[in-house]
Amino acid sequence: MTSPTIRELFAARRQPTLSLEFYPPKDARGFDLLGQSIERMRPVHPDFVTCTYGAGGSNREFSFAAWELLIRLGLTPVVAHLTCVGASRADLESQIHRIYDAGIRNIMALRGDPPRGETAFTPAPDGLAHASDLVALIKSLHPDICCGVAGYPETHPEAVSPADDLRHLKEKIDAGADFVNTQLFFHNDVYFQFMDAARAIGITAPILPGLMPVASPGQLDRAIGFSRATAPAALRDALQVPDPEAARTAGIQWMVNQINGLIAGGAPGIHLYILNQAHTVLDPRLTACLAHWRSPSTRHADL
Repeated sequence: MTSPTIRELFAARRQPTLSLEFYPPKDARGFDLLGQSIERMRPVHPDFVTCTYGAGGSNREFSFAAWELLIRLGLTPVVAHLTCVGASRADLESQIHRIYDAGIRNIMALRGDPPRGETAFTPAPDGLAHASDLVALIKSLHPDICCGVAGYPETHPEAVSPADDLRHLKEKIDAGADFVNTQLFFHNDVYFQFMDAARAIGITAPILPGLMPVASPGQLDRAIGFSRATAPAALRDALQVPDPEAARTAGIQWMVNQINGLIAGGAPGIHLYILNQAHTVLDPRLTACLAHWRSPSTRHADL
C-alpha cells in the first residue's frame, strides 16, 4: 500500500501543514522507546513525517527499520531521507528501488555531510557529488516519487555566498524537486528574506520552515554549530537560568512565538526537528499553538 505524496498533500492543502522529523535509533531499546513516543504523539496528527538516513552497513538498516516502524504505527506519509555519502550510483539505485518497493513515495534527497573527521565531501567511486544529481537519479527511476530537498536560510556552510547557495537550490528544483525543508533558524526574518530571495530567482516550490526547540545554552550551541544559524541574544539570555525546567519552558515559548509569526506571515507549514522526543510535541504551550491553526477536519486523511 502506498501513501499520498507530499506534492499531493500541498495541492489539496487547506491549511498550513505540520511535519515532524525523527532519526533511527541504534539498538532494540531505542526502537522500543521510539515506538512509545510515536504512540504518545498520535493525537498530534502530523500531516507527514520524515526520518533520517544512515549511510552504509547496519546504520542504513536502522533507517529502513525506522521507516517501517513509522508506517506500521500509522504516521504516514513517511519521507525517507537518502544521501550520497559512501554510495556508488548503482548502490543508490538499489536503495531507491528498495524504498519504492516498500510503498514509500517521498524521498528527501540530500548530498549528506562529510564523514566524521573529514572537512570536505568526497563522492564515493562512481558516486554522486550533489543533491541535484540525486534528485535527477530518483526522478529518472521513479518519476512519481515526490522529492524534498534542503534549504539554508542563513546559507550552507560550504557556499561562497547566499546567491551561490540559492543558485544550488534552484538547480535542485530544476532537477525535479517538489518542496524544500529549511535548516533550523531562530530569527523569523531570515526565513522571510530567504523566501523572497528564492521567489526572486524563480523558485516556486513550497518552502517549509524547520524549527528545533532548545532547552539549554549547550543545546543551543550544538544546534547552531551544525546549522550555521545565528543565536538571538534574547533566546540565549532566556535559557541561562538555574532551573532546567524554566529553561525548557523558555525554549518552547520561543518556538511557539516563531510558529505564530511564521504562520501569520504565510508560511505553508511548520517542520519540527523533535529529536524523537514526545514530551516536546505534547507540551501544552505547543499543542495549544498547533490547535489554533489546525483542524482535524482538514488533515491529510481527507485527501
